[in-house]
Amino acid sequence: MAFIWEFLVCFCLGTVMMVNAELRVDCRPDYMSLVWTDGRSQADPSLFRLGSCFPTTVSPREASFSVTFDDCNFRRLVTGNELNYTNELIYTSSPDSYVHPFSLPVVCSFERPKDWYPLTYDPVFSTYGVEDLIFHIGLMKADFSGPAESNVFPLGSMIPILAAVDQQAHQPLLLLLEECTASTTPDLHPGANLYPLITNKGCLVDSKVSRSKFEPRRRLSEIDLSIQAFRFALGEEVFIHCSLVAWDPNGLDDTKKACHYTKDHGWELLDNPAYNSLCDCCESTCKSRKRRNLSEKHGLTKKAVVGPLTITA
Repeated sequence: MAFIWEFLVCFCLGTVMMVNAELRVDCRPDYMSLVWTDGRSQADPSLFRLGSCFPTTVSPREASFSVTFDDCNFRRLVTGNELNYTNELIYTSSPDSYVHPFSLPVVCSFERPKDWYPLTYDPVFSTYGVEDLIFHIGLMKADFSGPAESNVFPLGSMIPILAAVDQQAHQPLLLLLEECTASTTPDLHPGANLYPLITNKGCLVDSKVSRSKFEPRRRLSEIDLSIQAFRFALGEEVFIHCSLVAWDPNGLDDTKKACHYTKDHGWELLDNPAYNSLCDCCESTCKSRKRRNLSEKHGLTKKAVVGPLTITA
């Protein structure tokens, strides 16, 4: 779908301790170009990245990018009458280089058209494979009856997430969420802005400060998680990074569990409240005990990402 945009302003801020270096940014309605020119060839142009993108062209003194806003992990933020696309120009450097790694923010700002609305959300379940297991994770409707129709959630509302595993020829498996962390980036990296949701091998720590909870199971191979929309990264794209674990239903222990906190009863185990004591370590450190494993060579664990989603005030 095409829109007619009114170009307002673009700018790139930041300084680098480098002489005779010039950065030019040209923002257009559907794409942008960026050119880094180094008059003294101090930096290696091939080591520049715009978000996740490599340079479009490289010369001995110049790195050029020509990309659309759908590329390179641009972040879109709508504030009042402004529509901002933000990213970072990153110089990765090499271990023996005297030019240290650095990054500069890149921003393209446009006046928001009066008739502009976000594109209709097309719900997609992410699918991941390990051994002969297929893992799925995605946003759901409020009653978990089907995929979500929107990825925008008002602050304080519930964000329903379903994770599942196709068991194939395996014995019946119990699906658990070992860790879940919210981030503003689709890939976790050192220094990323993070908000922990599930930590300590299955402890829904966010439930201590919110209405977040595990929903009653419908199937062993699925787990329904309701997260109360949080203040972290309001208005920005948010990605929820999780570690999914398929496990023996009879092999629960301190490190293989699903625990959430309730105001009246404290920590509770989702699958069998008679064993709530497995959740006691949620206030300290949950350590592994030797139990029957499904595979000695390969852990039945898979990293997965939900998103992007946006939380609005």
